[in-house]
Amino acid sequence: MGFLTSSVFIRGLFILALIYLAYQDARTFRLSDRVTLPLLVLGLVFNSFDSTRLVSFPDALTGAILGYSFFWLMNFLYRLIKKQNGIGMGDAKLLAALGAWLGFNALPDVILIAALSGTLGGFIWLKVQDQRHRAPFPFGPFLAFAGIIELLWPHFLQTFILINLI
Repeated sequence: MGFLTSSVFIRGLFILALIYLAYQDARTFRLSDRVTLPLLVLGLVFNSFDSTRLVSFPDALTGAILGYSFFWLMNFLYRLIKKQNGIGMGDAKLLAALGAWLGFNALPDVILIAALSGTLGGFIWLKVQDQRHRAPFPFGPFLAFAGIIELLWPHFLQTFILINLI
């Protein structure tokens, strides 16, 4: 019973941290290193123990590296073309933390869920804020949403959506 309770408690704290980060980014357009970096480290630590882990430690470490690298590369390419940043590195750190908790196999689902929900949310954001299409847009809430979905329903897209389309 202690194992189950501690595992559920830790996952609950992970979800609360994601909700806090989503709120913070929506209000300030910033994801604090004071939350994202400890969340990243805690994901690696959590997944280094056999009894409670979500994925193996190598999967978690690979997820963290690939998560950060994905947005870093996107921003690098955007800067080459547009001569300005296209995405905040707080988003890269958050995706690294999600990779540390959920593993590298979850990253495609997390990115796709965040992109789809972010597209819909972006249209709503632009209408509500009465902004033009180049206005800054917080992506962290959609990454957090996708991370929660993937934690609670692993491989959500394949299991619940794509399988029903085939």
